[in-house]
Amino acid sequence: MSDLSLILTAAGSIFLLLFLVMKVRLHAVVSLILVSMIAGLFSGMSPEIIAATIQKGMAGTLGFVAVVVALGAMFGKVMEETGALDRIAHTLLHRFGEKNANWALTFTGFICALPLFFDVAVVLLIGIVFAVVRKGGGSVVKIGIGLLAGIASCQAFLIPAPGPILVASQLGADYGYMILFGLIAAIPAMIIGGPIWGSIISKSIHVELPQHEQIDDNQRVGKGTPSFGLALGLIALPLIMISLNTIGSRFVEKDSDLYNWLAFIGHPFTAILVACLMAFYLLGARRGVPNARIMEICGSALQPAGIIILVTGAGGVFKQVLVDSGVGTALGNYLAGSGLPIVILAFVLSAAVRVIQGSATVAMLTACGLIIPMLQPLGLDGAQLAAVTIGGGSIVLSHVNDSGFWLASRYLGLSEMQTLKTWTVMETIIGTVGALVAMIISLFL
Repeated sequence: MSDLSLILTAAGSIFLLLFLVMKVRLHAVVSLILVSMIAGLFSGMSPEIIAATIQKGMAGTLGFVAVVVALGAMFGKVMEETGALDRIAHTLLHRFGEKNANWALTFTGFICALPLFFDVAVVLLIGIVFAVVRKGGGSVVKIGIGLLAGIASCQAFLIPAPGPILVASQLGADYGYMILFGLIAAIPAMIIGGPIWGSIISKSIHVELPQHEQIDDNQRVGKGTPSFGLALGLIALPLIMISLNTIGSRFVEKDSDLYNWLAFIGHPFTAILVACLMAFYLLGARRGVPNARIMEICGSALQPAGIIILVTGAGGVFKQVLVDSGVGTALGNYLAGSGLPIVILAFVLSAAVRVIQGSATVAMLTACGLIIPMLQPLGLDGAQLAAVTIGGGSIVLSHVNDSGFWLASRYLGLSEMQTLKTWTVMETIIGTVGALVAMIISLFL
């Protein structure tokens, strides 16, 4: 098929998916798999390849997400039922005030997400949103968008977050200047997309606290309320473990025993599992909670987590079909000859691939591969600013083919249309503002 035909097929499949999910009200899992098959057939993939691609997309997504979401859900539920998250929320509200709670959560997400993958950061921190809402009576949308904006801004622009460091290494950008430009771009993007947009959109969209998060203080388990230091320490533990790997591995000889141990200890699976075990002991057994009760809490956490896992996996199926059909490459070839300035072209390429196939990482890599030959005359400054605009483009217009869309939707209890109005607009604001800042900087370099 021609490049244009592939692009039109991908665009048509996205519109069909939105129609099935939002108008027909077909379940998201069924819609995603059905449209994946249709997109595969219309893009010229053979039927047996389509089936294998569906399996590959589901397995590739769930191999990471299922473990992280399941362990994270149990960890969060124990923290919640024992009052640990409410202790953190109470302290944040006391120090920042109820009116500034969304600002506090925005900067919490921004800082804590540095060493993490996006999904891991959401799973580990989302419980604080619900605790703040329970304690302060604020809006789930306002507080939730604040946290998600902090995480998303970090993941798009800041080293050592996985995406930006991948782009920087691919383009040969100087890490020091990349951090500087990333901060200059990320902070205004985060503020506008998070606290400001969250405050605006929460006036027209309201959702109740999810039923499984509505806990009365009389339902708490264990003796007394955990201290703020203990509660914060349990949240920080997996962050520190992952950070050790992220930072330490850069100063340790690759494939050495120490390097391998750091990779194991700092893997999200290990870090969240250790956090779970510590929470079971410090918040459970040590405070007189029977082990059977802790396991009952863990079991109750897995039911809502299962829905998130399945929908996210189905989103991975759609993404994989679009990737394997060659849409990303076709789109890149179509735009590469446009003659746009490099920082604008980097943004447009990354954004276009992101919209078509959903993965921020694939969008980043595709854009990198296409603009590397164009960077030679620009030197390092061009590479760093292009890296920032690639990061911005990779998160704009998140919709139903993006796992982050479904995480935001299911965790915050939003309908698909509400998620488009809140999460999608937030992501677009962050990506566009950050990229515009980089483009303005490029005028003076």
